[in-house]
Amino acid sequence: MQLLIEFLPLIAFFLAFVLFDLFVATATLIVALALQIAYQWFRHGKVNKMLLISGVIAAVLGGITLMRRDLSFIQWKLTVVNWLFAVAFLGSQFFGSKTFTEHVMGHAVELEPAVWRRLNMMWVANFAVIGTLNLYVMYNFSAEVWGYFKSVGMIGLSLLMAVGQALWINSRMTDRSAGGGSGSGSGS
Repeated sequence: MQLLIEFLPLIAFFLAFVLFDLFVATATLIVALALQIAYQWFRHGKVNKMLLISGVIAAVLGGITLMRRDLSFIQWKLTVVNWLFAVAFLGSQFFGSKTFTEHVMGHAVELEPAVWRRLNMMWVANFAVIGTLNLYVMYNFSAEVWGYFKSVGMIGLSLLMAVGQALWINSRMTDRSAGGGSGSGSGS
């Protein structure tokens, strides 16, 4: 259910894009992200920082897109957000006691620090590639193709990353338990 809630803005964008156009889809995305932020705030008393950053950038670039009737601003949103996340996740490799990936997933999975760092770098690469791929699609294909990439392609890429990450984590947890780890936690 949580995964569906996280994908709702993309699903809303896609439906508005298919039924209307990219401008209506942009307005729908802004509203859907605002509703998602409000839902998190009222339900949990806080808002995920990644969602908040994405929502603010969507509101700013989407608002400019709607005012100027120029799709390039909302098209850049995907690259800007993903590259910001890539830089932030990369920075967490060097600053703080935990990587961003460990902050996000550490409550659910126990991994060695070196594994967290590798997993974090996978997310850095994921964000960097998606941002770059967005520019490629944006500048080499029609706005309609970009609209499908933004919605369907992003859901597909996100699911591939999640499945790949789950398999990778599972293999590291199996290696650790098969290797006769102490089971008493870390020495830090």
